[in-house]
Amino acid sequence: MSPQSESGGGEWAARLEPLRTEPARAAILTDVDGTLAPIVERAEDAAVPAAAREALAALSERYGLVGCISGRRAEEARRLVGLDSLAYAGNHGLELLLPGDEAPRPDPSIAGREGEAAAFLAGLDGERLRAAGLRQEDKGPIQALHWRGAVDEAAAESCAHEVANEGGRAGLEPRWGRKVLELRPVGGGGKDGAIASLLAEDGVDRAVYAGDDRTDLDAFRRLRELREEGQLVAGVCVGVLSAEAPAELAEESDVTVAGLDGWLEILEWLAR
Repeated sequence: MSPQSESGGGEWAARLEPLRTEPARAAILTDVDGTLAPIVERAEDAAVPAAAREALAALSERYGLVGCISGRRAEEARRLVGLDSLAYAGNHGLELLLPGDEAPRPDPSIAGREGEAAAFLAGLDGERLRAAGLRQEDKGPIQALHWRGAVDEAAAESCAHEVANEGGRAGLEPRWGRKVLELRPVGGGGKDGAIASLLAEDGVDRAVYAGDDRTDLDAFRRLRELREEGQLVAGVCVGVLSAEAPAELAEESDVTVAGLDGWLEILEWLAR
């Protein structure tokens, strides 16, 4: 039975058939939070459902490359997904953790600047941030401010915009996600870079990537560029839709699915 999606099972099945027929030459790449694991109030409470883990495990035995590209640190993403057989690009591409690696490989382009975002936040009025409902998450070179579940989410987001403006003036790059602001050193990383690094694998010439948020659009654009340049014979961008998804997600997707269950059905179809 073909799974159902916003775009229709027949449409995405036709697009993904080149991957399914040549699995050794194909890459299955996915975001984690909001794509594999449900979004929760606190990131540390997230969990990847057993069915998704089982599908990924089956895919890793059949396809040339299976990997996760996450805003989490690479080692944390590996722990969350629970599979050592996958490749992990963490911190939006600033870290790469391949199967068999004991430690992630950092992006050399930010060498010497790993502490800039943390130093900037340390110089702000922490009580002001906490009073606004912002919670800090330390991800090494990336510092995140979350406001999901704040008493007044609108006020917390307004404060986050003030911090983003101050961070930009301090030479940092603000990135927005679903009720989260991330501050990072300028240059390096990015899910677009992660896509390029992972797809440099010998023999891989077709790929799919699924994501649910603004940072995933960078991955979509790079996948589309590789396809248009002829480096990939097939490159499919899957938008995982939700009430919080940015409008651009549907606009820049080749196909869309209704939430995590829609993407899981595609993964299970690919694994058959």
